[in-house]
Amino acid sequence: MRAAIYNGPHSITVGERPDPVIDAPTDAIVRVVLSCVCGSDLWYYRGESPHDLGPIGHEFIGVVEEVGREVRGIATGDFVIAPFIYCDGTCANCRAGVTSQCINGGGFGNHGIDGGQGEAVRVPLAGSSLVPVPGSGYSEGTMRSLLALSDVMCTGHHAAVSAGVTEGGVVAVVGDGAVGLCGVIAAQRFGASRIIALSRNPSRQKLAAAFGATDIVAERGDAAIEAVRELTNGVGVDAALECVGTGQSVATALAITRPGSMVGIVGVPHGVDASIADTIVFRNVGLRGGVAPARAYIPELLRDVLEGRINPGRVFDFETDLDHVAEGYAAMDERRAIKALIRIGTKETSR
Repeated sequence: MRAAIYNGPHSITVGERPDPVIDAPTDAIVRVVLSCVCGSDLWYYRGESPHDLGPIGHEFIGVVEEVGREVRGIATGDFVIAPFIYCDGTCANCRAGVTSQCINGGGFGNHGIDGGQGEAVRVPLAGSSLVPVPGSGYSEGTMRSLLALSDVMCTGHHAAVSAGVTEGGVVAVVGDGAVGLCGVIAAQRFGASRIIALSRNPSRQKLAAAFGATDIVAERGDAAIEAVRELTNGVGVDAALECVGTGQSVATALAITRPGSMVGIVGVPHGVDASIADTIVFRNVGLRGGVAPARAYIPELLRDVLEGRINPGRVFDFETDLDHVAEGYAAMDERRAIKALIRIGTKETSR
């Protein structure tokens, strides 16, 4: 099969890989229909995070082509969403709802596991990981939103859950990438009365407003902190969603959150000052978040997508095919695109 290959920093090519086969009785083989490039993939692309040479990509939707003899709840021909972390659904962490920390789980596209940016994927623990999508005849817009549920919408949702967003609250979203924009959707979904989006990019500002942002702050650093405080009468926000992971973004999120409230942090940390104890202890600002338990969140978000209440697929503003996957990486790296969709197959099923 053909798949995107990570050859080192700034080198993504398309090459041949062995066709995936059932290795364990709990495996399934999924033919990929749509995939995409994640913001976290850019850390590998830029050489700022380690990644094995070989397959890459962890977000995909597709059609089940084969299942192992012990797979339950998934059948050949099912159209499925793959959460970016597979899980057994039964370990202590899974039972607590933290499927992203499954004791027996793992991620796609690294450490010997097939990547989602390819024609097919062997999915371990398929019965407890893959989420079947009911119905058929989905629109193009719905297909894009289903793909967003594999990671980015769940991650934005996790930021809102971790920050404790509540109905009527005032929320700030730090970061205008796909995760931040999905964080705006999540905050609006939870009923926030005011959503302050921190963004300097006009097209992203426009999309944030379409998703429910009531205020836009274009400043950064100390100027952004001052602007948010001014918007909140010097108090700060009830919840902040940190969706970038840089030292400046984390510092901003902590500084604009009022005492007694929480920052939901989901950005992959790079250059973050670990000495934030003073803020947490002396300003009574909490910090919570981490890797989103996508498998736990997908069912409720899937209902909202299928019923038209949310449309996170709008974050895909660049489209390419597998042959030109490197162009998707370049577009995102150069901030010419929010999120690049990779069209790989078609959604015919055998059922």
